[in-house]
Amino acid sequence: MIDNPKGHSENSNSIPTNYGALGTLVTVFFFWGFIAAGNSIFIPFCKHYFNLDQFQSQLIDFAFYTAYYIGALGLFAYGSFGGKDLVGKWGYKKSIVFGLLFSALGAAAMIVAVNANTFSGMLVGLFIVALGFSLQQTAAQPFAISLGDPSTGTSRVNLGGGINSFGTTIGPIVVALALFGTTAAVTDEQIAALGLGKVIVLYTCVGGLFVAAAALFHFAKKVPSGIMEEETEKANKALYMLIIMTGLLVMMFVPVFSSYKSPAALKIVSIENELKQQNKTADSLIYIVVKNNQDKKIEERLKTENIPDSILISLDSEIRDFSNNFLIKNDSIKTVSKIDSLKLSYQNDSISLVKINTISNISAENNNKNAQIKSIKMPLESYRLKWLLGALGVVVFGLLFANISATKKSEGWGAMKYPQLVLGMLAIFVYVGVEVAIGSNLGELLKLDNFGGLQASEATPYIAMYWGSLMIGRWAGAVSAFKLSDTNKLILQIIVPLVAFGIILGVNTVAGYDMKALYYYIFCVIIQIAAFYFSKDKPVRTLLIFGVLGIAAMIIGTQTTGTIGTYAILSGGLCCSIMWPCIFTLSIAGLGKYTTQGSAFLIMMILGGGIIPPIQGKLADVIGIQNSYWIPVVCFGYLAFFALAVGSILKKQGVSFESGASVGGGH
Repeated sequence: MIDNPKGHSENSNSIPTNYGALGTLVTVFFFWGFIAAGNSIFIPFCKHYFNLDQFQSQLIDFAFYTAYYIGALGLFAYGSFGGKDLVGKWGYKKSIVFGLLFSALGAAAMIVAVNANTFSGMLVGLFIVALGFSLQQTAAQPFAISLGDPSTGTSRVNLGGGINSFGTTIGPIVVALALFGTTAAVTDEQIAALGLGKVIVLYTCVGGLFVAAAALFHFAKKVPSGIMEEETEKANKALYMLIIMTGLLVMMFVPVFSSYKSPAALKIVSIENELKQQNKTADSLIYIVVKNNQDKKIEERLKTENIPDSILISLDSEIRDFSNNFLIKNDSIKTVSKIDSLKLSYQNDSISLVKINTISNISAENNNKNAQIKSIKMPLESYRLKWLLGALGVVVFGLLFANISATKKSEGWGAMKYPQLVLGMLAIFVYVGVEVAIGSNLGELLKLDNFGGLQASEATPYIAMYWGSLMIGRWAGAVSAFKLSDTNKLILQIIVPLVAFGIILGVNTVAGYDMKALYYYIFCVIIQIAAFYFSKDKPVRTLLIFGVLGIAAMIIGTQTTGTIGTYAILSGGLCCSIMWPCIFTLSIAGLGKYTTQGSAFLIMMILGGGIIPPIQGKLADVIGIQNSYWIPVVCFGYLAFFALAVGSILKKQGVSFESGASVGGGH
């Protein structure tokens, strides 16, 4: 029988950590992160292989997040009708094994779908993979907390998160080496050119990893079963509320997805295809003009000297770089300036001048087409934004209604009668949403001239550092998972984040990225180290400090530009890094026999990753990408509020973490 105590006395510190079981569990966390590297190749390949439009691409992401929600809702519904929690009945160990095998089944379904050339089958496969993840995470999070003193549970969740991030970090390099024989980062062009056979082998290996992880967990003798024997009270009110909420969410999302097939959306796609063709024509013309001029110069030089082939190849490469995406990589003013400069350079070459004038005409036509797209897109994006805000409202007001109703009469609400859980559900929703939103909109922000004017390939190191920041924080928080003296703990909490920062730089340098612009980001890491020191391993204080730091970072990011603005936005990753286990531990504290039910509710709220990022994306089309980062400000604001509110709630219930609870995290 596993139960969380109502409070933590001084005796609780004598509960030993089951390091054998914890070691096996964090190995599974590593597999989760490593498998994500396989997905990073497989899903883009499927987008190319099935020639997906924007609507279908949206479905891939939505299917993944919806599976988490549906999986957790199904677990709760079973417990509500059957009177026994399914995860508690199976036990944490067996639930994780079943979840891994379920994900392996999904991987097999995706391979079959690609072979059969059916997009709907691929969606089903991905949905099954994510359903398995939902079951695994519902069991793994409280299991990690239960493997020792509850007050240090967050450090064990964090250790798993840190190992998970490490798997995610090195995974792409291993995958690139296996598929392409190089450690360099994999490009979209390489993914598109992959043979079907190699991709199937890749995902067969991913499915094999799921099975291997399941076997490792099943045969590990040191891992306890984690069975919970208590019967749970029926929570019909909570179930009905969630079913109604689910129905309303479907009503909100149907118009959003339907809009991708509307006449206006199809018109945008048609114009964008015309633009792509026009840009290709312009690239070809500019290449011919510059190449012909270069060939004439080379011909003259060859009369008097020998030119090595390496120099000729280098010159041709420079011309291709110059002509590639000529009209796309500069704004209209810079493009006009470059075209005028070319006209001046080739004023005596009538044939080249004709081609340059054609490019000039294409540029003017493109400006008109872009203006046309904007005029169609603005009302369409506003329409989608309204429905997405409606979905956000359904979640927020649904949870607030549950909290108010359960406070008045707790019968029938199950775990939702605990206010820390209901507020924690909204906190997980907001946390996952803000973590994904900052990263998914970062590439667009860096395209702005005052943020560097970076193209997608140039922005990759910054995006890698953002996600790497999560690993930095989780490694720092993992220090508290081990029995160390205060002095050694302090030393490691300084050294470990710096080592993690060095690993992020090293891994991405090996992958072929220039990381020099991010060397001074170390000062942000130092600020995080100081925040860890002042948090004193207490989850309420930690969540509050990092919530306030997140607010400050995002405000700085919205009000400044250049390196300071970029670093401020990137540091959102450092702030997010330790929030998951703090929220999770505080939300299920004192739930007793409702622990796994509460865990399922929290996993359900990963849905936030499918709602908040598109809200910020749509808002960016209306008020600008930099101003859209006020959305993360609001999100961090709620997380800081949750820290204050849950501390007061738990104190009234006699649950205290102030004796020293370790923090850090990842999901």
